[in-house]
Amino acid sequence: MKRTVLIIGAGGVAQVVAHKCAQNNDILGDLHIASRTVAKCEAIIDSVRAKGAMKIAGDFGVHTLDAMDVAAVAALIGQTGAQIVINVGSPFVNMTVLEACIQTGAACIDTAIHEDPTKVCETPPWYGNYEWKRREACKAAGVTAILGAGFDPGVVNAFARYAVDACMDTVESIDIVDINAGSHGRYFSTNFDPEINFREFTGTVYAWQGGEWTENRMFEVMREDDLPVVGRHKSYLSGHDEVHSLAARYPHADVRFWMGFSDHYINVFTVLQNLGLLSEQPVVTAEGLEVVPLKLVKAVLPDPSSLAPDYTGKTCIGDFVRGVKDGKPVEVFVYNTSDHAQAFAEVGSQGISYTAGVPPVAAAMLIASGVWDVGHMANVEDLDPKPFLALLNRIGLPTRIKDADGDRALVL
Repeated sequence: MKRTVLIIGAGGVAQVVAHKCAQNNDILGDLHIASRTVAKCEAIIDSVRAKGAMKIAGDFGVHTLDAMDVAAVAALIGQTGAQIVINVGSPFVNMTVLEACIQTGAACIDTAIHEDPTKVCETPPWYGNYEWKRREACKAAGVTAILGAGFDPGVVNAFARYAVDACMDTVESIDIVDINAGSHGRYFSTNFDPEINFREFTGTVYAWQGGEWTENRMFEVMREDDLPVVGRHKSYLSGHDEVHSLAARYPHADVRFWMGFSDHYINVFTVLQNLGLLSEQPVVTAEGLEVVPLKLVKAVLPDPSSLAPDYTGKTCIGDFVRGVKDGKPVEVFVYNTSDHAQAFAEVGSQGISYTAGVPPVAAAMLIASGVWDVGHMANVEDLDPKPFLALLNRIGLPTRIKDADGDRALVL
């Protein structure tokens, strides 16, 4: 049984992870959090203490860390005795954290795919460019590395695996739909790191259709759905991490990701992009200063964590999975809805951070108990989804299923 958790990162998702680890420290043991900015870590711990989140008395240490430094990460793992590392820092640090875990034997959980800060939207499959190249090293070291264990990617991968295994003989399509029907009251903001958010939408939109990678422009392809709780919403075909692993597991199915955007978001995004302000490449100002436009935009937008106190409304994220069962067509919608205000009341974060932060803690608990401590690298859909979804039902992200028999809680 593995115990003692090191959380890397100190943003809005890390706050949720910290609270949920504290709520389950009887299973996870001593806790630690590390970031470049120790004051952010201390603020998260203060929040944990203020909410009385620690289930039992225990340590919650705070550390300064440059997570781009493999040796520094490995040293901190050794210093803390951490056996499970939850990486919710920037996707730019994924590979250094993974390497440190391979060197030390600690289990590794991340919530998004690795990115090279100098490149946007690399050639698919994205996991093949970085993480999957370390599969053999993980296996040789006996290290459990669970990739993309947030919500999307993460829970939606488990939704897909569950729907295929439980509801159909063959799968024909997986359409992941992510709708945030909440309001934060700001003129314009992103719900997580603006730099990462914009990088997702400035490149080619890759989807897996007809047994090959297809390419579109952002906001080129739209669908409209009438969804539980949030109602009718438009969403747009977008590039996203989980498409690249699910396409490898289900190569004969179409795999697509759709994200909801308001007309206002699209208008602002389009202006910023047309002005060149979403570029990751540096420019030189008239004063001779070198500036990365995307980082400048990030600096002037609201910190996503500041949105939480005023956020209202709900999210709906789920998978429409179509296939064949007993020779007949079947479609199921496996989904979750989350409430922004309830998330803030519980952990001090908005609903987007909540949906991203609860799942890696569930994954850590399954590693701690041995259920998911597999000793090799895996994407979420490679693992049995039932214990994961059952645990999420219990700790804050209940799953529902809608099909020909109606809309109901998924009981596992």
